Amino acid sequence: MADSDSSPSSSPSPTAAAPLSSKKENMEPIGSKIAELSESRSELLTRIQGLKQDLQNWRSKLDTQVKIYRDDLSELKKSLNVEVEQLRSEFKELKTTLQQQHEDVTSSLKNLGLQDLSEAAKGEAQDTQIEGNTEVLAPTPTLNLGENGKEISH
Repeated sequence: MADSDSSPSSSPSPTAAAPLSSKKENMEPIGSKIAELSESRSELLTRIQGLKQDLQNWRSKLDTQVKIYRDDLSELKKSLNVEVEQLRSEFKELKTTLQQQHEDVTSSLKNLGLQDLSEAAKGEAQDTQIEGNTEVLAPTPTLNLGENGKEISH
């Protein structure tokens, strides 16, 4: 029986016709599956193209926003630099004015003969001693000034 199973028969048998008809039946579902896969592939390609377009639009909008923000920051930086320069100039003028006023006051004190008072004030500041968290001031002598601004001796 092993010989009869392995050798083909020369006459057509009803079992030989069956594989041909089953191949035709199998071809129809395969064809419909190929059509379904082709349609699915087309849909996926369409979706991918849509996603690519969305990504390009998003990138374009993002680039536009970045450019706007950079421009805004650049303008803010410029205005801040201008304000800082104005403040520097104003502080320089203020420093010059204060120095001039200090020189004027010193000159006036010298003219009035009160230079000793300003030196006494400096000395007083140097006599300040700090002990722990409290400050102890050294006693300062009191000066009696006359009408002309000069010290009156007792």
